[in-house]
Amino acid sequence: MQNNALKTYQNVLKETMSGRETEARVLTQGALKLIDCQKNWDTPDRNARLDNALRYNQRLWSIFQVEVAKTDNPLPASIKKNMLLLSRFVDRRIFETMAFPSPEKLDILIKINQNIAAGLRGSPSGPIE
Repeated sequence: MQNNALKTYQNVLKETMSGRETEARVLTQGALKLIDCQKNWDTPDRNARLDNALRYNQRLWSIFQVEVAKTDNPLPASIKKNMLLLSRFVDRRIFETMAFPSPEKLDILIKINQNIAAGLRGSPSGPIE
């Protein structure tokens, strides 16, 4: 019964969140997945955790790329350009980390997600854990 209530709450939350809130939430979720990898780097399931976190972030940033590149996207051209450049950097870092894993390589991905999420919320960024 409690599980059904949680699912209902999550569905209502998804339907009522603004686009900015949703983007901030998924960026935060991406950062949390990467933080979890760092904290559990020496566990036996590290590779699965890392793969899951990197693929989640890769999908997230791919969606951002598609949305920013749309001709009807209302963002100013300079912001679009910067977001596309940033997403290219994120893509390269994700692929580099997949090829040569190291917990330090996750730091910049975590910070990027946290800072953009904070900006979308209109709040100063701070570490999330």
